[in-house]
Amino acid sequence: MNKNNVVYLFPGQGAQYSGMAMDLLESDAVKSLFNTASEIFGKDVKELLQSDADTLKRTDVSQPAITAANLAAAEFLKSKGFSPAACAGFSLGEYSALVCAGIISAADCFRLIKARGEAMQKTCDLLRESSGDAAAAPGMAAVVGLAPSQVEELIAKWSNEGLNDLYAANINSPRQLAVSGTAAALAEAETRFKAAGAKRVLRLQVAGPFHSPLMADAAKAFRPALEAVTFRDPVTTVFSNVTGKKINSGDEAKKLALFQITSPVCWVEEEAAIAACGYEACLEVGPGKVLQGLWKDSTPADSGGIPVFAAGTADDISKL
Repeated sequence: MNKNNVVYLFPGQGAQYSGMAMDLLESDAVKSLFNTASEIFGKDVKELLQSDADTLKRTDVSQPAITAANLAAAEFLKSKGFSPAACAGFSLGEYSALVCAGIISAADCFRLIKARGEAMQKTCDLLRESSGDAAAAPGMAAVVGLAPSQVEELIAKWSNEGLNDLYAANINSPRQLAVSGTAAALAEAETRFKAAGAKRVLRLQVAGPFHSPLMADAAKAFRPALEAVTFRDPVTTVFSNVTGKKINSGDEAKKLALFQITSPVCWVEEEAAIAACGYEACLEVGPGKVLQGLWKDSTPADSGGIPVFAAGTADDISKL
């Protein structure tokens, strides 16, 4: 494998697990990274990474923890001679990609993620409180077995018919899309999607209706922190969730960072743009295997697609 012709794919929320990235601490660069993160977060990152599963589900905990794990894996890869030709990240993971591309520093990334996680958690808490029932709070659901274009068409049709507060949120693969919405909208949509041929509609264990207009208050609260950070032009190619295309400047990256909170993640389009560039391989740089599965759904290696490999643990990286 050419260590300079790979794409780093950074995972987002949902990939976390207790103890992630702890095996990467043999690297001095990772130790330094964790020290920086601990100072900014006001809490020992090693403790954060070893939080229990319920604690890690909180947006204001999972965002700092996953970002620290993602960047730790990138530092560990660097110590083994890897230097990516391009990078991308799913939702939260895009901030790790911005660091990888030279647009923001790791320290500024941690500051932004702290503010972003807190703003999003506050909005989620308020939405849950306003619902009057935690079980009936806004959230997300995965629709499996329908093409994303079909799901989007159905949402548009139902919206015209009066079903409000349902949005396409994560366009994950040719066979799966996640939607965000109020509890009432999600409950009604589940019945309708199944009637339209969906194999499954699964409520996701997330704190709120991410990547939808329902998170507008979080975007507003996050804006001051974003404006305080300098975004430089990329030195490594990086792709955007919002557009599915390459980010050309620091100014563009900053604008997209704000839009990303309320906009869908155009992951299928982003994967297609990456695949068209002819890189040798993709590496999932961070915890879990979610992005490997999505990549294989969209660009299977047995049909000439770019292969994808795990690169989130010391053992994964040694196998590369």
